Amino acid sequence: MSKESIVTAENGRDSALSSSTLFSDLRLLFKGPVLIANALPIFTGFWLALYFTGASFMENLDLFLLTLIGGTLVMAGALVINNWYDVDIDTIMDRTKNRPTVTGHFSLKAVLTLGIVISVLGFVLLAFTTMDAVVYGFIGWVTYVIMYTMWTKRKYTLNTVVGSISGAVTPLIGWTAVDPGFHFVPIVLALLLFIFQMPHTFAIAMKKWKEYKAANVAMLPVVHGFGITKRLMVVYIASLLPIPFFLLTFGSVFVVLATLLNVGWLAVSLYGFFTKDDMKWAHVNFLYSVNYITVMFLMMIIFTI
Repeated sequence: MSKESIVTAENGRDSALSSSTLFSDLRLLFKGPVLIANALPIFTGFWLALYFTGASFMENLDLFLLTLIGGTLVMAGALVINNWYDVDIDTIMDRTKNRPTVTGHFSLKAVLTLGIVISVLGFVLLAFTTMDAVVYGFIGWVTYVIMYTMWTKRKYTLNTVVGSISGAVTPLIGWTAVDPGFHFVPIVLALLLFIFQMPHTFAIAMKKWKEYKAANVAMLPVVHGFGITKRLMVVYIASLLPIPFFLLTFGSVFVVLATLLNVGWLAVSLYGFFTKDDMKWAHVNFLYSVNYITVMFLMMIIFTI
């Protein structure tokens, strides 16, 4: 192989590595899995609003794209600003030490600017749908950025309650882009998401309690221990049991399947009082929660096709 060929190959590898690093940095900056998980309720809310109003999806494709892209950008902007603000504790925690704000791959000024620009762009796109969608997007953004990230996260164990509000508005963004949000379905979906996020976040906090403790973040397991965290997880998961019966409009099969999912999660949470391996149990609980919410929203779409 000639010297020129070797140089070209090395340049190609460097370019591919650089692209891979950039993609990884962006995924961490935008918290890819979190962003995707929040986009599904927006789509579900939009889809169900069309279903209950008898509107056509294809005839509202432009409205759908504005809603999904706009809502996702609003959430992405909030997540980016969260990374900018939390750089000091992200440096301490192993789960966040590879974020580009910590590694220095992106400057803090650039990250803050990006977060603001993306947020504004998201609100502009939502403004082409309805003002209700903009309002719910704003509630979610302010709750996550101001009330959660900058106020309660480091000081109060109620930070999980506050953070759950921002996630709960996502189906309302989707629904109100089509129809006013006073229908019982989007309200139940918001309630479902709010309750779900509590045990879901507690499971994460238990898994990473040493890191949260080192960073002095007031998560419930850090401040009050695993015992009360487990008890509250059972309370919140048990609170999900009535939810399917408010959604009888999706049919009896949906209600049965959703109830089985709830009972299964409750069984997993109750096992926490008997396990000797809290870390393994918390991880199983986390995995169940992620799959639970995904399946629940997908079922709502499937049963209304």
